[in-house]
Amino acid sequence: MLLAIDAGNTNIVFAVYEGDQVKAQFRASTKDTRTADEYYVWLAQLMQFEGIDPKAITSAIIACVVPQAIFNLRRLCAKYFRQTPMVIGDSDVDVGISINTDRPSAVGADRIVNALAAHRDYGGDLIIIDFGTATTFDIVGAQGSYEGGIIAPGVNLSMEALHLAAAQLPRVAIERPQAVIGKDTVPAMQSGVYWGYVGLIEGLVARIKAEYGKPMKVIATGGLGNLFRQNSLVIEKLDGDLTIRGLRYIYELNIAQRRRAAQ
Repeated sequence: MLLAIDAGNTNIVFAVYEGDQVKAQFRASTKDTRTADEYYVWLAQLMQFEGIDPKAITSAIIACVVPQAIFNLRRLCAKYFRQTPMVIGDSDVDVGISINTDRPSAVGADRIVNALAAHRDYGGDLIIIDFGTATTFDIVGAQGSYEGGIIAPGVNLSMEALHLAAAQLPRVAIERPQAVIGKDTVPAMQSGVYWGYVGLIEGLVARIKAEYGKPMKVIATGGLGNLFRQNSLVIEKLDGDLTIRGLRYIYELNIAQRRRAAQ
């Protein structure tokens, strides 16, 4: 079985693959001080609840955008699963796409993984919107090249900043308000963030398409993708497992290359 680990700024997702099927997924908050021992105690119990023997893990791959966390994730794989993980960004791991940016090494691992997965599964010229800690817009060419993107403040980050910066504004949940015009503070804040982000999504997608000059499919992923897809006409497909699936694709690509090289 393959253990695929997607470590973002807010959450870490652990997915267990048997072949091309996800046997289970587990999510934890990202804490760069969490040790390999702590990860394993938590993860092993959840795996056993799902009927998965931790000893059945035979390989691992990691995408991590939190540099302080990567050491303990590597150690988790080595110490408890007896596996040397593939890590996106390491020189010996082929990500399967070309990166046409000024500094390819600066592109986040999750964005590269998403680009490969979206190209493989959807084809054509693409815009990938990832609703994470930041809201990112990534452009993928029809041949699978990563062509750059946009980074905007994430939805939760914007709402938290509003609460912290304004003394009289409370912390509120992000949801679609019943009306655009708020009649009280909370619905007014929810409307500003929700419809503001709908406007941001639609406006940036329109500008990307105008600059790119070709028809493009728009794929959304990330925790809040479904909330915004409901009222954004530009999002054509919601794919919550894009990153985890992309990790499996990259693992399979590299294993195939290494087997050919060994022959």
